[in-house]
Amino acid sequence: TLDGAVNKTGILLALCFSGAAIGWNIPALMLPAMIVGFILAMVTIFRSKEKAGSTAPLYALSQGIFLGGITLMYENMFDGIAIQAIGLTFGILASLLVCYKSGLIKPTENFRLMVTAGIGGIFMLYMVSFVMSFFGSGITLLSPTNGSLMSIGLSLGIVCFASLSLVLDFDFIEEGANQGLPKYMEWYGAFALMVTLIWLYLEILRLLSKIRSR
Repeated sequence: TLDGAVNKTGILLALCFSGAAIGWNIPALMLPAMIVGFILAMVTIFRSKEKAGSTAPLYALSQGIFLGGITLMYENMFDGIAIQAIGLTFGILASLLVCYKSGLIKPTENFRLMVTAGIGGIFMLYMVSFVMSFFGSGITLLSPTNGSLMSIGLSLGIVCFASLSLVLDFDFIEEGANQGLPKYMEWYGAFALMVTLIWLYLEILRLLSKIRSR
């Protein structure tokens, strides 16, 4: 049901914030938590959607610890950036939910193709940068301290695609409720929404850091 998915999203958000408090106070846990969260996400997506009721809460908690640690790093560089990023993330979430429910944004087939293609391109960019990092370099446009207009423009584009991904998550949850999918899909829908929100938050942090670097 729609209410069930909303309630489970609230639980995951509460766990994420609890984890963030731990990560903020014990930043050494950031890297292990990120690895655990990544593994749990891959297991949930590709192996066991039925077990999302177990894996999604653990994912939210571990990613919360990671977010707490990385947010502290950004906050040490730019005072006040954390509250700005949190405010923008939930502001975008609320705005897009209103636009979706009012019909201003409709997830048509062309919309889905556009967002999916954009996410695919961004993922390839991440992977190229990741591989390049092993050779002592990387894509400088992705650096959070690169305040060039081109770098800021790239981050702004990524934030836009991350934001539009929320619309696909809303539609997935609503369609699943209308079709009467199994109960465990409430957890999976909430998990999918959390993955997008975490991605959006990290990209907003990066964008604000680039702007502040100027």
